[in-house]
Amino acid sequence: MSWLNEEPRRRKLLAPVAGLIAGTVLALAGPASLEAHGASSTLGAAAADSGRYFGAAVAAGRLGDSTYSTILDREFNMITPENEMKWDTTEPSRGNFNFGPADQIVSHASAHGQRMRGHTLVWHGQLPGWVSSIGDAGTLRSVMNNHITTVMNHYKGKIYAWDVVNEAFADGSTQHRSSVFQNVLGNGFIEEAFRTARSVDPAAKLCYNDYNIENWSDAKTQGVYAMVKDFKARGVPIDCVGLQSHFGSGGPPAGFQTTLSNFAALGVDVQITELDIAQASLTAYGNTVRACMNVARCTGITVWGIRDSDSWRSGENPLLFDGNGNKKPAYDAVLSALGGEGNTGGGIVSGTVYSVSNAAAGRVLDVPSGQTGNGTSVQVWDANGTAANQQWRASQNSDGSYTLTNVGSGRVLDEPGGQTANGTQMVIWDANGGANQHWRASRNGDGSYTLTNVASGRALETPGGLTANGTPVQIWDSNGGANQHWNFK
Repeated sequence: MSWLNEEPRRRKLLAPVAGLIAGTVLALAGPASLEAHGASSTLGAAAADSGRYFGAAVAAGRLGDSTYSTILDREFNMITPENEMKWDTTEPSRGNFNFGPADQIVSHASAHGQRMRGHTLVWHGQLPGWVSSIGDAGTLRSVMNNHITTVMNHYKGKIYAWDVVNEAFADGSTQHRSSVFQNVLGNGFIEEAFRTARSVDPAAKLCYNDYNIENWSDAKTQGVYAMVKDFKARGVPIDCVGLQSHFGSGGPPAGFQTTLSNFAALGVDVQITELDIAQASLTAYGNTVRACMNVARCTGITVWGIRDSDSWRSGENPLLFDGNGNKKPAYDAVLSALGGEGNTGGGIVSGTVYSVSNAAAGRVLDVPSGQTGNGTSVQVWDANGTAANQQWRASQNSDGSYTLTNVGSGRVLDEPGGQTANGTQMVIWDANGGANQHWRASRNGDGSYTLTNVASGRALETPGGLTANGTPVQIWDSNGGANQHWNFK
């Protein structure tokens, strides 16, 4: 995506201070069923179930916002400071260190049982002018190593992983970008930074972090890969690679999991370090998290901010919580991909038969009586008790979505193959496991669910204002309307 090639420094500066008998109709599972399933109901807890973390970038100045801090402490078990550990804050003038803002975040994490990622020690961005103006190699080497040593010693034992060097490769290239470190010290500055870091804190994981390295075939990805491979071969201490993962609305590239796997195969952990996705598509978020879950050495995910209003890309609404702190549909997709459940689509119990009613129409999802063939259109109709044509068995798929099978016909709720446009009418069809038969269930504030088709990314609905018996069911862009809310009873 072209916007990804914007200068990352601007991004950083813009950030201010997740089987019952057929025919039996049951209510949605409550807390007891969640305990029976043994799944977790928050992002951090669900990630921890697989030995991973789920974190957020945090600004010290927002910790006093109760909505912000409540979400942070409920959902996230890893914290990355947005700006507070960068050089212009920690050492604004030579030898004069300021740890106050970062200490505030570290203290908060310690008090709430959260771990810390250190971000970042050596970076060309947010660098004080006094460093940028150094032209002597001996002086710059001494300054760089002293900065690494002093900052790491201050936080020794409190940081899980450090982004030792950040964004050192040029866009679209296998070569390093121009920076004071590259221009004065040459290619060896990255290795020296990692060796210095290891000597200061042998227990912390040492990471290289960059953006636009998610697509395996890209030159920049190949450049970073070659560096890590060389470091591992020569014993240069490196423990992890951070892929920032600032995605456009389409989400990760098709080969994202391949990239994660190939880096991991070098003997390093991989971490998604700054995740945000334009418009927060639940499918894109789900795909990103599943790629990590499918790679054993993908040890954690961090989103770059908490609410849309906190994001450096606030105009694109790229995060899991809206500006008011409400969970968005993408939250449910992430929690499901992590294997958790709770106040999300996971509350629908796989194997249970439900009557599915539309909140606007007050009528239930119905296959016309006596019509059971492939291609029969689905409609809404007055509930008529336990009629099999109005009963739907929910079966959870491996991707966290659901297949809804009509008890009367034995066929599933289906978006006709290849038809994904707004207004496409839904039918029943023989189950075939296709994405057009998979529905993501996202819990709304009123307890209902929005059902989003995995193939099209559009929501199941009754056409706006049409509530009569026989109204056809279709798909449309999600808009939060009652006509797109479905109750499972």
